[in-house]
Amino acid sequence: MNPVGEVRLKLVLQYDGSQFFGWQIQKKGRTVQGELQAALEKLTGAPRAVLGSGRTDRGVHAHGQVAAVTVPSRWSAAALKKSLNAVLDDDIWISDVVAVHDEFQPRFDAIARTYTYRIGTEPESVSPFFRRWCWPLRAALELDDLNRAAALILGTHSFEAFAKAGQPERGYVCTIASAEWAPWGTVGVALTVTADRYLHHMVRYLVGTMVDIARGRRPITDLSDLLKDPTSGSTSPPAPSEGLFLTRVAYPAQAETTDASSPLVERTRTR
Repeated sequence: MNPVGEVRLKLVLQYDGSQFFGWQIQKKGRTVQGELQAALEKLTGAPRAVLGSGRTDRGVHAHGQVAAVTVPSRWSAAALKKSLNAVLDDDIWISDVVAVHDEFQPRFDAIARTYTYRIGTEPESVSPFFRRWCWPLRAALELDDLNRAAALILGTHSFEAFAKAGQPERGYVCTIASAEWAPWGTVGVALTVTADRYLHHMVRYLVGTMVDIARGRRPITDLSDLLKDPTSGSTSPPAPSEGLFLTRVAYPAQAETTDASSPLVERTRTR
């Protein structure tokens, strides 16, 4: 439960990850979590812990990162949004703030996360208006080839081969609900993928491997083999971080309610 006189708020934020050492606060290096906590301490007069829906790595961007913070109840959602946007640097923007129940946990209550990865296939992608937010590959890629590879990852699989760091305590199994490549304007192509969870660098390893398949540098069977047996070979190098965006975090309706009698609230209290 929140302390008396305090309220829990959910923040939805966007950021350009180019100048950040990732989401999570560190001893050295500018981070998104660190910037938010510094801004909230300035506004509320006391340190405020900000919990995120997940960590984004150095250089990764977000359109729909979700965080939660507890603040004095004198702060309305609208007032906090306005004030945060006034004091934060212009590479972070708070797009929404709403009141949630006391036990709302942006990481553990999430049921799905969506990422988008952009690749610049045209010479224009090296323009300063694009290159910070894509992989400026400048090589033709056939959507049909990319989507044949993407179809292989749908469903529930072990993605151990596509993880930089192991998670033995949680396992390597993830369920991918959708994965599709589509044109990215006139500049290139983009993968949009939604899953219940991800491993460290998983999307970037998948993208790197799919691109090599589309370019004829390795057979498509390599991807299916790696899903069946992580020791069958190795992935391609991971795609660069600057092309990756966290675009949406989804929650069950009950997770965001302010109703303390919600079944999900009771469940999170005993978790």
